[in-house]
Amino acid sequence: MTHEQIVMCSIILLILGLFSWGRWRYDVVALIGLVTCSIFKIVPEQMIFSGFGHPATFTVALVLIVSTALSKSGAASMMAGVLAPLQTSPGLHSSALLVLAAFLSMFMNNIGALALLMPVAIQASRALRQSPSKILMPLSFASILGGLVTLIGTPPNIIIAGFRQEASGLPFTMFDFTPVGGIIAGCGLCFLCFFRHYFMPTHKTNDTDMDPFQIESYLFQVRLTEKSLLIDKTIKEAEEILAPFNLEIISIITNEKHYTIVRSHHVLSLEDMVLVEGAQDDIKQLIHQYQLSLVPADTNHTILHSSHTDTIEVVIAPGSQLNRRFVGQVGFRSRYHVNLLGLHRAGVTHRGRLNKFLLNIGDVLLIHGEREYITQAISRLNCLPLKARSLSFVHRPQAILAMSIFAVGLFMAALGFVSLYTSLILIVISFVLGRILPIRELYQGVDWSVLILLGAMIPVGQALESTGLTTLLANGLLSHSAGFPDWVLLGIIMFVTMMISDVLNNAATAILMAPIAIAVAQGIGASIDPFLMCVAVGASCSFLTPIGHQNNALVMGPGGYKFWDYWPLGLPLEVIILVVSLPIVRIVWPLYP
Repeated sequence: MTHEQIVMCSIILLILGLFSWGRWRYDVVALIGLVTCSIFKIVPEQMIFSGFGHPATFTVALVLIVSTALSKSGAASMMAGVLAPLQTSPGLHSSALLVLAAFLSMFMNNIGALALLMPVAIQASRALRQSPSKILMPLSFASILGGLVTLIGTPPNIIIAGFRQEASGLPFTMFDFTPVGGIIAGCGLCFLCFFRHYFMPTHKTNDTDMDPFQIESYLFQVRLTEKSLLIDKTIKEAEEILAPFNLEIISIITNEKHYTIVRSHHVLSLEDMVLVEGAQDDIKQLIHQYQLSLVPADTNHTILHSSHTDTIEVVIAPGSQLNRRFVGQVGFRSRYHVNLLGLHRAGVTHRGRLNKFLLNIGDVLLIHGEREYITQAISRLNCLPLKARSLSFVHRPQAILAMSIFAVGLFMAALGFVSLYTSLILIVISFVLGRILPIRELYQGVDWSVLILLGAMIPVGQALESTGLTTLLANGLLSHSAGFPDWVLLGIIMFVTMMISDVLNNAATAILMAPIAIAVAQGIGASIDPFLMCVAVGASCSFLTPIGHQNNALVMGPGGYKFWDYWPLGLPLEVIILVVSLPIVRIVWPLYP
């Protein structure tokens, strides 16, 4: 190995290690890798920002904008509404939900498809008194499978198309992935629909599964009496008194006026009613020590669900500013004017004083406040409400117009009238002109962390080739597999890609593995197409961990899953995909045309 190859190999190992560690965001790690490559002159200074102008980065941004428009227009919700009559048949409804998730993911961002259907799945599960854990993991897997079918279904497909264009001059087109991806998705859906019950992790169904927070058990309303020691105390002073009891003030009613968000300078007076969060034993001790009166539990429900307030569960989505931040840093009350009543993670509910709790993607938060502020907070914090959106108010003409524009755009791209990039641009412009997507919301659906990840990793992937490291790795693989049939090389490429994708972002996996796959194909004189197709499939098949794909992380909190709960269902699914993919890829994309 040359000095340059040793440095490049060290940088790749550093990137993989930081990705696997998970302490820093993917985009930050990618930027660290890019800057390191630039410092060691592996990526020329004039090429350091070349990835941000790459067609793959631009296409992913357009796909995210289009996905957001389809969701906002109600087009996807209108299709989800078709499932409502099937709720009387749990098995049929859940299977139809999985098929719909896969279908939507063919044409829109799979995170958006999951975000749309997850509240529907949770509502149906609770109505049937079943644990949401029985459906959320299969729903995540189904949405990932759907992305395999089309070019725009998932970022790895777009990236692989770009590598093919650089290597051969022609990219994969819109439906080049369909013969392979469609069969794989079909087999995977059959497994999830008919056999998931035998492989799902065991979760005991109880009342906690139906309502993980059970707020009535830890929210109490107390009244200040004449002898109360809290009279004339400010809220700040009262909270200092309540701190040793591990109690927290949520809201106050004074003189028939309801203060949803309490202010530190507010002074408590006689007959004030205070809604307090904490354990029952601590509440009893507080009442006895400070001469308070406990108000009947029925009143708590009235306060929490009054005409102008609401209590709702939300899940922290990928790209949320809450990720990797402590609760105390967020300012739920001061900045967003909502109360955080509790937090649910991996089957465990956390309550009380949560200021030092570190938030992660997939955590479920229970927030309370005035509806206007809750809506604003959900949008600003990039969280997803776990409450089925009303499907009866979908603006059908606008939804139909959105689907029509989208279908015409895809048709033009599929027939080669315009390029995919041009088609997506025309679709976005039509959405804006048709007022389907307001221009002020044009970039709201763009996950900038994904674009930064792509922009930073593409030059790193190109450096693998320019330093000769891909050729070195390919030659090593070929020398160790000498004498084996060529299809074994395909299997090795797909298997290694799958393993890396389970701990690494799927887009980064595709960027790292595509140059190696091309070098292996060229080393044996075979077509690069089947090898690139294997990378595309392997990069998108992240079913063993919650960190390999954002969808798996998204359902972790609402489903109450632990890290290793993904193996029982994910491992047989990956085996099925591996077994099915190899012969299909060789038939559709021959090694030696």
